[in-house]
Amino acid sequence: MDLFPAIPLTQWHDTKETLHRFTQVVGKIRLANSPRRNHWWNVAFHVTGRGITSRPMGGTGGLPVFTVDFDFVEHRLVVSVLDGRTTSFPLAGHSVASFHRAALDALARVGVTVTLAIPRPYGLPDTDRPFEQDTEHAAYDPFWVNRHWQVLTRVALVLEEFSAGFCGKISPVHLFWHSYDIAVTRFSDRRVELGAEVDPVTREAYSREVVACGFWFGDDAFPRPAFYSYAAPEPEGLAGLPLDHEAARWISRGPARLAVLDYDDVREGPDPRAAVLGFYASVYRSAAGLMGWDAERLASPGGVTDPLLA
Repeated sequence: MDLFPAIPLTQWHDTKETLHRFTQVVGKIRLANSPRRNHWWNVAFHVTGRGITSRPMGGTGGLPVFTVDFDFVEHRLVVSVLDGRTTSFPLAGHSVASFHRAALDALARVGVTVTLAIPRPYGLPDTDRPFEQDTEHAAYDPFWVNRHWQVLTRVALVLEEFSAGFCGKISPVHLFWHSYDIAVTRFSDRRVELGAEVDPVTREAYSREVVACGFWFGDDAFPRPAFYSYAAPEPEGLAGLPLDHEAARWISRGPARLAVLDYDDVREGPDPRAAVLGFYASVYRSAAGLMGWDAERLASPGGVTDPLLA
């Protein structure tokens, strides 16, 4: 298989819309049962050898320690408890409403009772419709779901390689279910003051200067998969500096601007991995320079900080 196999949004749009909402159901279970961490790191999923995982959670308030995994090989949702009990059900054949019900029932079978504070989508067009009422989204194509997991896995490895070059505060490589993108974020320790008019999700996410890099599969506003990078707050002049790929460009997305590099422009090139790493590095170099970060001090080439090895 190619490093980056084809994943055109047109081929699995309906499946992606359904899967995105499935992950939001489980994401909100994670939100309700994990200790809050800076910049919402606690809510994200991590890629596994078979799909994505919530990671262990619970263990307080009478709840057992439990994990919820999406298995994109056998296409099942798997709930596991620390004492070894497990239960699962097929992902295919469900609407969002029936998935929501089946997920809560599976949790109950292993002794986990969960109440979702806001049991409806976040940041999606149907944000006012409760999960339990969504019978519209019910597509699930196992081929494309498995393919998307393979893409996530390969992108995650490139992001891990990019992460190795930075020894400051940096997020894990993780998958955010609100926008369904996989990302890694580098931070400075400089505080960013965001006013009360800014929503609390954004205030927490961007309470420090950041340079983020990631990948998403596309949506109705940008209907194709792409690698992206941005700085927040965006320093003046950043979008005027060169990007390390002839097909890369800046776009506006909501109130922010993103540097984007279309997935298909990379996957068909001679060295896709190097192209993505170069793209990410060019945004970081420019943003860090404009924001006054000490890029040399924060560097860890090849993941090495040992002064003797370095």
